[in-house]
Amino acid sequence: MKEKISNNIQIKNKRATFDYELLDTFTAGIVLTGTEIKSIRLGKASLVDTFCIVEKGELWVKNMYVAEYFYGTYNNHTARRDRKLLLTKKELRKIETAARNNGFTIIPTRLFINDKGLAKVVVAIAKGKKEYDKRDSIKERDDRREMDRAFKR
Repeated sequence: MKEKISNNIQIKNKRATFDYELLDTFTAGIVLTGTEIKSIRLGKASLVDTFCIVEKGELWVKNMYVAEYFYGTYNNHTARRDRKLLLTKKELRKIETAARNNGFTIIPTRLFINDKGLAKVVVAIAKGKKEYDKRDSIKERDDRREMDRAFKR
């Protein structure tokens, strides 16, 4: 019998929800080499300053940091290389049409390992927030925190 792999790897892009208004999300597979998946399983990856582009009908994640594997030899990967994301054609078309519109961008928000042990990336179509929208987000977060404190008493 197969044993379930219990991985609690959840690498999040915390700046994404602050800087962007997330409109639609998609879960995509990611093409990795052997040492990259080992580093991700150790939690040595980051989605800071990461973005996605559509090239020739394929979705690529740019500037994603995956640390070099400590035990890797000459086969070790480069830390910030372009990685291909795997989506269905229907999802790719939807993302591509949204990305062509002015003011919209594609950003990865979360990197995780699913039940089967495969690395997945949650990609969002997002629209940039203005400064006053960010202030509203901060105010809502503070209000929610105050309400939680009041209910605990």
